[in-house]
Order: sequence, then structure tokens, then C-alpha cells
Amino acid sequence: MPLLENISCLATCASPDGQDDIGAIHDAALVWKDDRIMWAGPAEDLPGSYVGEERWEAGGRLVIPGLIDCHTHLAFGGWRAGEFADRIRGRSYLELAAAGGGIASTVRATRALDEEALLARAREFRSEMLALGVTTIEAKSGYGLDLETELRTLEVYRRLSSEPGPRLSATCLAAHVVPPEAAHDRAGHIGRIIEQILPAVADKNLAAFADVFVEESAFSVREARRIFEAGSALGLRPKLHADQLTDGGGAVLAAEVGAVSADHLECISPEGIAALAQAGVVGVTLPIATLYLNQDPPPARAMIDAGVAVAVATDFNPGTAPTYHLPLAMMLACTRQRMTPAEVLKGATRFAARAIDRETEIGSLVPGALADFAVIDAPDVDHWLYHYRPNACRAAIVGGELLAGRPLRA
Repeated sequence: MPLLENISCLATCASPDGQDDIGAIHDAALVWKDDRIMWAGPAEDLPGSYVGEERWEAGGRLVIPGLIDCHTHLAFGGWRAGEFADRIRGRSYLELAAAGGGIASTVRATRALDEEALLARAREFRSEMLALGVTTIEAKSGYGLDLETELRTLEVYRRLSSEPGPRLSATCLAAHVVPPEAAHDRAGHIGRIIEQILPAVADKNLAAFADVFVEESAFSVREARRIFEAGSALGLRPKLHADQLTDGGGAVLAAEVGAVSADHLECISPEGIAALAQAGVVGVTLPIATLYLNQDPPPARAMIDAGVAVAVATDFNPGTAPTYHLPLAMMLACTRQRMTPAEVLKGATRFAARAIDRETEIGSLVPGALADFAVIDAPDVDHWLYHYRPNACRAAIVGGELLAGRPLRA
């Protein structure tokens, strides 16, 4: 049973409530056995039965639950650097999409890759995310938009899940946009999602969630409701890309269908905020996408004040958030969304776990939880997110095993 000691601040995130309640314990110790936390608390209260255990050394650093990136598009083909330059020159996201760029261009590049090529790219991204302290990743499909490529992408996630590294939670996003070949047959494409893709995903147990992009350029509330009804009947819980570019009623729909999360929310209405709070839907904010699109950030402060649990994720994708650096997203949530460092940490751990329905297992450091945690080279959470560096993570532990960083044994 390893004993991690000399922890300057241990953020347990033990409470399910309170955006800023990270359960901080100073001068702390942590004990785990195999893949489960056994004890966490002040070092002076360490039970005598643990004193003689194998000692690990935190070096006076911060220890946090493993970070959870609860919104990524991990497997895709190609990049879209040209669009980055075009947006800087003044072309809008919707204008680029209408010209055949945007998601459609990534669909073409992704369909051109076989499973091994997709796997190799996603494996590299996953490894680099682990080094940042990310121990769980939600990974969406959505760049196939046909049966073959959607299943191939989700099979990549299944294969990655069997390898050492961050845990994966897979989401089927077959309803990302209408692909070019179905531009004049929206009903037919929606029918294929409902009658072919979702049943195949459920039959092969390739995903836990079904996501829909609810937006003027993607799917309407009425269309999304049909897709969610079909997915729910197959055991795929709803998630939404909601109210990103316009107030399209996505947050209200998320509450109506009992979604586990509503993500983006830059244009959410007061009615949408109230609906999320009433239904207990997690609001996932994506500060990197907001930054790249030069948008006003979502009203995180208003959501928190209304009682919405606010999560923070990267939206890693090749177009609007081409970086998987979750600590960067966390710093941006502080500076642009006016969330405190404690609120952001809760949003990237316990509330992020809630956004993928894994809150009882990950996102906190309490007895019985999985031993996923990171050692951060900072004295506390405020200093970590204030003194931004390329990577302050000194060690990442998944299931009790050191998988990235420096040895901690004393």
C-alpha cells in the first residue's frame, strides 16, 4: 500500500456540491491499495496502520484528482491550419463551412485513413495528454458521418482503452453535421443515424453516449429530439453541442431529454441556464474554442450562481480547438470566464466526471475512488493556474500506477 506524503495541498474534491469546494487539505498524505484510494487527510492524522507502508514523496507539491477532459474529438484525419489563417483575415466559421471547409473537410480526411492510422494519431495525442495530468478523456466520433467510419473511429477508442494510459469514455457524434453527400437528403441521413449507425454502435457496445450538434448549421431541436429518442431507447445517454454560435434552444432541449451534459453554451439564454439548473445537467465550457473563434465566453458566472455545475474541457479538434492542453483551458476559464482557480479545478475533475457519468469512480480522492491523481509543481491551486507554464505536472498516476512523469518513491 503506497503512502504519498509531504503534500503541500491535497485537493480531494470530496463534496458533490459547491463549485469552489475542492476539499483542500494542507500538509496532507494519501494512501492507496492496488487501484483504489484507501485514505486521504492531514499527515498528522495518518492512522498508525499506514506508517510502515511503502513511502512515496510529493516534494511539497500540490496533489489533485487526475484531470478529466470531458469533451474531445480525439481521432481525426488531417489538420485545418489554413482555416486558422482565414479566420484571422475575417472569414467566419459558418462562411468557411459553407465553402466546403470546416467539419466537412475533416470528414474527407478522416474517411481516407484506415483504422491503424487513426489509432496511431489518437495514441500519440492520448500519451501527450497523460503527461499533462489528464487521466480520463471523453472521445467523440463525428468525423465519419457514415456507418463505416463512425464504427471505425469508435473501434479505435475501444482498442485504446485496452492500452495503459488515460481512461476513455466514448461518445457517438454521428449527428455532427449533415455530410456533403446528403446535402439534399437530410431526412435520409437522419434516418441512417437512427436506423443504422446508433443500433450498430449499441450492438457492439462502442459508446456510452449519443451527441448531437444543435445549431443552425447542423441539426434543429426537432431533429435532435428524434435522434435522442432513438439513442435513449438503445441505452445511449444524450449529450449536446448546444448554443455555441446562436441561441438555438439547445440548453432547454438538454434539460428536456435528461442529457448528462450540454457543451459550449456561449450563447445560452437565461431560460437555458434555469433549465440546466433545474434538470441537473452539467454545463461544459470550452474556453479554447471560444478563444480560437474570438467569441465572447459563455456566462459561467451566471450559470454557477444559478446552481449549474460547470465543467471545463478542451474541445480538442482540428478546426476550432487544435490543442489538447487542458491546463491551458483551465487558465483561460479563470481569465476569460471569471472562474476562480478552485472553481476551475472542480470543473476539470469532479464535475467533469459527472459530465461523463463517472462521478462515483473518478474526479475525487476519497476512500473507494479509483487512484487516479496528478502531482503538480505548485504549492496550491491558485499558484498553479496563476503561474502558467507549458507543463507543471510532475507525475500522473492512473489506477495506482505511475504512467507519466518522475518516480515518486522516497
